[in-house]
Amino acid sequence: MRITTWNVNGIRAAIRKGFSRHISEIQPDVLLLQEIRCTPEQLPEEIRNPDGWYVTWNPATKKGYSGTAIWSRFPFEDVSVGIDCDPADTEGRVIRCVVKGIHLASVYLPSGSSGPLRQEVKDRWLGDFQTWVTRHQHSAPFILGGDLNIAHTESDIFYAKSNENTSGFLPHERLWFGQLLNSGWHDLVREHFGAMQGPYTWWSNRGKARELDRGWRIDYLLSNVTARPYLKSAQIHRQGGLEVSDHAPVSIDLDVS
Repeated sequence: MRITTWNVNGIRAAIRKGFSRHISEIQPDVLLLQEIRCTPEQLPEEIRNPDGWYVTWNPATKKGYSGTAIWSRFPFEDVSVGIDCDPADTEGRVIRCVVKGIHLASVYLPSGSSGPLRQEVKDRWLGDFQTWVTRHQHSAPFILGGDLNIAHTESDIFYAKSNENTSGFLPHERLWFGQLLNSGWHDLVREHFGAMQGPYTWWSNRGKARELDRGWRIDYLLSNVTARPYLKSAQIHRQGGLEVSDHAPVSIDLDVS
């Protein structure tokens, strides 16, 4: 089973830039989307109800903002949105389902880059989200995929020193990520690639960051202990991040009978 996560930076814009072609090339069995920035009703029928897919959407209440979705080649056994502290999930941050016995969640954690108030929102989310995922770390196989808006270590960001005071690489955010992994969750992409620089999943539009591959790794696929033995391989589809979104699609292949 191939699971792909992708922050599309607005699915309507992504469609115009080649979204469908890249999905055909990647061939995921499950697609976890973030930052869709629309409601299903604003999409063409072939995207709202794509042929050969089961689809569930969790748009934000605010138009043109945030939102998540899951596409699956297999029927959904269960679908829910939000986390314990925010079951309404008006920003469309989390959507969860079960596919072939595997629990999956598409996650778009808040960014704090716009200022102190949003950083406070992000920090509250980190605490509440950790409480939520802790309940699943030793349960049925669980894969979390999405844009977590944090580069965990210096290996996950090209300009580490100059970003030490930047949201997404703040010491307490990195500590939070480390605690999440220490509690039993696995960063499947890092475990596959090992101790190398990158591979990055997001690039600024400034300068030549995308062209020179000077980015951040903030898009993750995490598993709980039960799902970890299923991992076969992982990859970053960088071209999708150059042509369609400022984020690249990220995939894992699982050995699931």
